[in-house]
Amino acid sequence: MTAVRQRRVGKGTEAAEEQPSEEKNVKPDGKILSDHTGGKLWNVLSITVGGIVAISLGLLTSVYVATLHENDLWFSNIKEVEREISFRTECGLYYSYYKQMIQAASIQQGLHDLVYDNKTESVRTINILERMNVYQEVFLSILYRILPIQQYLEPVYFYIYTLFGLQAVYVIALYVTSWLLSGTWLSGLLAACWYITNRIDTTRVEFTIPLRENWALPFFAVQIAAITYLLRTHLQPVQERLTLMAVFIATFLFSLTWQFNQFMMLIQALALFILDCFDILPTAKVTWLYVIQISGLLLVCVLQFFNSMILGSLLISFNVSVLIARTIQKNLKKGGLLNRLGKLILHVLLVLCLTLLINKFIKKVLNLESDEHIFKFLKAKFGFGSTRDFDANLYLCEEAFGLLPLNTFSRLSDTLLFYVYVFVLFLMTVAAVIVAFRNLRGSNQVQFMEKVEECTVTLKPDAAYNLIHTVLFGCLALSTMRMKYLWTSHMCVFASFGLCSTEVWKLILKGVRLYTSRRMHLIKYSLPVITFLYISYKFWPGIMDELSELREFYDPDTVELMNWIKSNTPNTAVFAGSMQLLAGVKLCTGRTLTNHPHYEDKDLRERTKQIYQIYAKRSPEDVYRILRSFGTDYVILEDSICYERRHSRGCRLRDLLDRANGHIMDGLGENEPDLKPSSYPRFCEEIKKNLPGYTARFTRVFQNKTFHVYRLAQHK
Repeated sequence: MTAVRQRRVGKGTEAAEEQPSEEKNVKPDGKILSDHTGGKLWNVLSITVGGIVAISLGLLTSVYVATLHENDLWFSNIKEVEREISFRTECGLYYSYYKQMIQAASIQQGLHDLVYDNKTESVRTINILERMNVYQEVFLSILYRILPIQQYLEPVYFYIYTLFGLQAVYVIALYVTSWLLSGTWLSGLLAACWYITNRIDTTRVEFTIPLRENWALPFFAVQIAAITYLLRTHLQPVQERLTLMAVFIATFLFSLTWQFNQFMMLIQALALFILDCFDILPTAKVTWLYVIQISGLLLVCVLQFFNSMILGSLLISFNVSVLIARTIQKNLKKGGLLNRLGKLILHVLLVLCLTLLINKFIKKVLNLESDEHIFKFLKAKFGFGSTRDFDANLYLCEEAFGLLPLNTFSRLSDTLLFYVYVFVLFLMTVAAVIVAFRNLRGSNQVQFMEKVEECTVTLKPDAAYNLIHTVLFGCLALSTMRMKYLWTSHMCVFASFGLCSTEVWKLILKGVRLYTSRRMHLIKYSLPVITFLYISYKFWPGIMDELSELREFYDPDTVELMNWIKSNTPNTAVFAGSMQLLAGVKLCTGRTLTNHPHYEDKDLRERTKQIYQIYAKRSPEDVYRILRSFGTDYVILEDSICYERRHSRGCRLRDLLDRANGHIMDGLGENEPDLKPSSYPRFCEEIKKNLPGYTARFTRVFQNKTFHVYRLAQHK
């Protein structure tokens, strides 16, 4: 059930093969029969069936991840406080604003409390809508309040079902992208199948529901599908305008829902830049995409009350630089090979210099330092000198920001995804190199066209974009494990497209001199079906076992802590502690925090480092003074941090603090030569001994196996 595109008539055998079909369309009386109606009906039937399959797979994926979430936590049966604790770390912080909007006296009051928030960071009033990407929580809370569903659906279920519903959008977008590239919905079916069977490496939505990427990636996938369609040739003006509108809306929603949008779109802009330099994409469409990225980001900037981090983004500087450089170098794509290479090198250097100058100027004018921790992290990660910077090391020591583990590839290989992906990637890369070389030569000689024509057909603009997209995001995933979800989902699309592509199999069969139209179509349709049957046979029993496995949420110590805080502390109390725990404190109790996990603010990063001195080797006087400077009433100490064993020596939180403070680290092992012993013992250990210097300032008011809560003396 697929639409087969009419092939161009070539020479010799191909022309002879086409001839009989023309004779069959002639009536005995000499009139020509038209198969236009039959072909149109077949196309409509194929699109209808493919669309139904896409929607069905999307809905099944939503039900699948929702069931896994329910089975893992027994979410429908646990208490409200346990449900909220299950939203770990920053997930809890984001969900707290949805809860806050739901519980507000009115929508206007809820918005006012977000714009003038004094509970997220003590002794400071911040604008949550400016600082964080929480418009999705605002929109959902308003929708929940105005829809007549309160009696039938709890707020938390409305929230999580929306996220699980977006997974349907995600899978449908991947399906459509693969379908557009290959011309058959079998490709989309295989892409969705691979996405589901490689769930561990393609999504983590079932256990990190409110995470920003779970909101953003479905819109990013829609944007990629729209760009893929936009880059098709021979689009009608109306189709092109509608597609540009779809790209803009998807880009805007993606940018609105994730604070790291600018870095992802910068990689996308680099892909467009590379392809435009080698004349593989239409320049006019590339220009439109640059403008859409800038305008979408600026619109988000306005909605986020002119967030300076957006204005100072490398993406805006890069896109503006490309447009300026293109205006300066008008004859970039004219001339011979050496001439064009020289112009291209000059163009790249010009864009790079302009980008750095514009970005430096904007940051200087705006006094912008919100994203400096990201560049410190990158500098340390890629070996440009060692660093003791606390923020950079905090990222470097987390597994999620390390290199992609090798066992990822073994899992992807079990479903055949990685093998197919590498095979398609190799073929497409070779084709891209040949096409780029031909374009730089500006050659139209007949003797060169016979080889290149195959590559030109294989490397259509939409396929070329997806090739560079997967290469660049693959590099990102290999360097930073957390970003693998941007790559692995697109890997499903790219591999399935190659397996079902007419151009790919035509190129291969002609290369080994075995090409016939019938043989090419047989391979094109049989291989995806065989692969799908293999995956279904091998993984269906495992999926059924996974769906039948029942667990239950269990964290009694944290539940006890949250219940104690709600019952025994005033509503205005200010709590200090780890970023991860305090996000849960805000969600479960509504108390004021000193710090939190949304790390994109310089003052907050410095504040967090100061608060974390509770785990460093500091005097009780110093710690008390620091905590009181942020208005702290209670401090929560965690044994899992104070006596941490999860990380190796040098990456434990206490080690990062010791190095940043110039102190020798605990335990056996080497220390940097200029580190010195501290004059004081570790605060989180010494406070438990109830020595006079500590009890005069800190009174223990709660304790269980995991947490110790101390109340600070109000006047000392």
